[in-house]
Amino acid sequence: MYKEDTVTAGTSVELINTGYFHADGGSMFGATPRQAWSRRYPCDEQNSCLLAMRAGLVITGCGRIILIDSGVGDKQLERLKNTSYRFFDLTDICKALKARGIAPEQVTDVVHTHLHFDHCGATTRYECGHVVPAFPEATCWVSRAQWENSLSPTPLEVDSYFTENIDAVGKSGRLHLIDSDCDLCETVRLKLYDGHTCGQIAPCVKTLERTVVFAGDVIPLAANVSPLWISAYDTHPLTSYHEKLRMLNEAAAGNQLIVHYHDAYTPCSTVRKINNFFKADSVTEVVSW
Repeated sequence: MYKEDTVTAGTSVELINTGYFHADGGSMFGATPRQAWSRRYPCDEQNSCLLAMRAGLVITGCGRIILIDSGVGDKQLERLKNTSYRFFDLTDICKALKARGIAPEQVTDVVHTHLHFDHCGATTRYECGHVVPAFPEATCWVSRAQWENSLSPTPLEVDSYFTENIDAVGKSGRLHLIDSDCDLCETVRLKLYDGHTCGQIAPCVKTLERTVVFAGDVIPLAANVSPLWISAYDTHPLTSYHEKLRMLNEAAAGNQLIVHYHDAYTPCSTVRKINNFFKADSVTEVVSW
């Protein structure tokens, strides 16, 4: 479990925005009427919302360099160009790391919240016509439930997985599957949540100041803090509701910081519980300790 010692004090967290795309507001908020959600999250006249893809860079006092999600990458952009997503301003995650003095070979761990293409596309890349791991020395953490689901997806998720995003990692022998909550190291705990998809990992990073929770698509936007505002992309909405409550109650009780992977305006927030409701308190600056 977490230890508040020199290891904790030496743990840093930074967000790297890997790019933007668009999604339908009705898809992001499900049964919630536009009249309600549009007061909290902007959209254009076509009901399209701007979304981000925020990877996490965690450097621990024990020497681990951990990447949490990697963005959409560039392997499927031709295939996706005629969709409504309209990806733009994409950042090459390897170049972003190099700008911070980190070579791809120095990354020790890559944690995937889940294997939908907008979260793991840049984990592999093309090299001489072959797909290879972008971080060749890294252990790649994925839940077993999510891995098996990606191999045989439900009809609701079949368009969300591209095998080339992760197959090369599996063949390299660096894929590490987890079946339950576990510690990656002294300051990083991997917790499993269902609902949006099965076996989503939410890494919880303990710094000296607070715990930072990478919520993935459990709470993709600050507006989704409302427990009933559940995305239509979620495969099991009622499970999502209960899993969101579990995450929100822990975050409110512990003054944790929740990272919203897809929020283009509020990268992260703390939450307060007011009676039976939750309120997100925006923290708009990039996380860095």
